[in-house]
Amino acid sequence: MAESDNALSPAEGELVQLALDRTPARVLVGRAGPAYRTATWLKLREDHAAARDAVQAEVDLLSSFGPEKIAAFELFTTQTCVNSKAEYLRRPDLGRRLNDASREAVRVSCRTGVDLQVVIGDGLSATAVAAQAPELLAQLHASATERGWSFGRAFLVRYCRVGVVNDIGDLLAPSVVVLLIGERPGLATAESLSAYMAFKPRTGHTDADRNLISNIHTRGVSPEDASRRIIALAELCRAVGKSGVDVKEVLNVGFTLQS
Repeated sequence: MAESDNALSPAEGELVQLALDRTPARVLVGRAGPAYRTATWLKLREDHAAARDAVQAEVDLLSSFGPEKIAAFELFTTQTCVNSKAEYLRRPDLGRRLNDASREAVRVSCRTGVDLQVVIGDGLSATAVAAQAPELLAQLHASATERGWSFGRAFLVRYCRVGVVNDIGDLLAPSVVVLLIGERPGLATAESLSAYMAFKPRTGHTDADRNLISNIHTRGVSPEDASRRIIALAELCRAVGKSGVDVKEVLNVGFTLQS
């Protein structure tokens, strides 16, 4: 086939560009024989390396949040029953409970029975925590304060799994827990954060008792939108006394109860 036969018309070119603008996926990137072009292949290797680094990296409170935010929010670090990154990847169960020293630190340092307790977990992407959590924490604090809610002392949990919210619920009995945790990185971004939420979590609660706002990153949900949605959902959970599968978000409308 002649090279000119492969040329796109202006209309087709616009459609291709529209598709590329709407997704970070590697679509319509062309090929060299049966393989990716060199530029595409190098970018793929770069993104894969970033994803691996995000999983293996450790969150450093000082470099991620800076001295001003640490002082303003009195941030401190705790740890689950996991002792290393390798163990964290092999034993998800150990990441669902704070170790004894951290449980005592939380008991001594944090108020019980607050309206909103924010916890920051490294999860599977320390990169996401550093990129998104500082701004989101500040916005959640401001929004909660505007509503007159009591705001618990936030802290970092190293080697954190989502189930740790049950342990925190047992320890502090807050009305709503918000866990900001690094998502498993992909080849589109290694900076995506999730916000898991639970109303009065307790031992025995499962994913069905939690809500999730995910894809908080530059090309996804902005920290501003995430904060708005988290606060709106927390408001509803407090009003109806539940969270999880019975509480559904309707985008551009708000939240509703699932009948």
